[in-house]
Amino acid sequence: MRDTGEFLFTSESVSEGHPDKVADRISDSVLDTFLTADPYSRVACETLCTTNRVVLAGETRGPDSVTHEQLEHVTREAIRDIGYDQAGFSWKNAAIEIHLHAQSADIAQGVDSAGNKDEGAGDQGIMFGYACTETPSLMPAPLYYAHLVLRRINELRKTGDKSVAGLQPDAKSQVTLRYVDGKPVGATSFVISTQHDENVAQSTIKQQLIPLIESCLPAGWMPPEDQIYINPTGNFVIGGPDGDCGLTGRKIIVDTYGGAAPHGGGAFSGKDPTKVDRSAAYACRYLAKNVVAAGLADKCTLQISYAIGVSHPLSVYVDLQGSGHDVDEDKLAAVLRELMNLSPRGIREHLKLNNPIYAITSAYGHFGREPDAAKGTFTWENTDLVPALKSAFSR
Repeated sequence: MRDTGEFLFTSESVSEGHPDKVADRISDSVLDTFLTADPYSRVACETLCTTNRVVLAGETRGPDSVTHEQLEHVTREAIRDIGYDQAGFSWKNAAIEIHLHAQSADIAQGVDSAGNKDEGAGDQGIMFGYACTETPSLMPAPLYYAHLVLRRINELRKTGDKSVAGLQPDAKSQVTLRYVDGKPVGATSFVISTQHDENVAQSTIKQQLIPLIESCLPAGWMPPEDQIYINPTGNFVIGGPDGDCGLTGRKIIVDTYGGAAPHGGGAFSGKDPTKVDRSAAYACRYLAKNVVAAGLADKCTLQISYAIGVSHPLSVYVDLQGSGHDVDEDKLAAVLRELMNLSPRGIREHLKLNNPIYAITSAYGHFGREPDAAKGTFTWENTDLVPALKSAFSR
């Protein structure tokens, strides 16, 4: 986003009950199951979900103790936790098909370490990371608030709070903010579409959600009432996988930066950390966030590229978008490579990615979340490189 003039910028989010997010959650639950059994399992699991049917497909390399029966149980538990027990999609009786087979030997030989060869990247590709000073989490503001309102609704729904009575798991949000000279100053529109029970009136849903929207936005940021769109189609009873087929990896902009920064194109969910689509994107966010947290810039975009089977990154590119505080971008790129080993193995070990920590990432964004040291989650949101970065630039 530019830093001058006045403009509008929009980001969207989807809830964990959105059909694509149901698929992401199941894929990441399968991954966690394998990593629990063996931290070095290889998993590339894709999920399709539609009316009372779930199909798992992909490649794995892991212990025989992970059975199809266990994966079916894990799938049903994920659906139940999201909240689906509807006629068209229920954790109890959805048909579940599992078509997982062994990882390709050609891919495995490129990834595996052997002799003097270090572990290679699981695929070629470009990955991006981003951070900015717009929010306390160093995330773009439109996406931050789009996620926040859906997370609040979901938390209330799961606790049985009467303020959201009648709302079901599937939901989407969209937030448009007005920027002046690169800084967000208020919302010009807010959209929420949420699945609901058939007997709940649209007027009731608006009464429920307008105060919740206001509680999520900073004071004075509420858009005009006629620019708040709640269930603009007028009805949203049929939802989730019964209303629309869900697939793993179709919400990559929701998962990252809401369109405020580039995306390399690779999805995250269902992939073990040898897949740099996921692990290197986490590393890029980690490095970009530390740069901004260290006060070296107000914005940081970072790109890394890899070749399949090659351990070292082919390039590391840093763009501070004119917001750097007397920082040479080439020097910064070199310093970042010194502070973190950006080989697939180095990333996995630095961020402790071989743990079963992924199901929680599958909704409300992979970035901008609070790290939990006890659980080992969202390690890429830590800012432990700040002292070293400040020292390198004499801050």
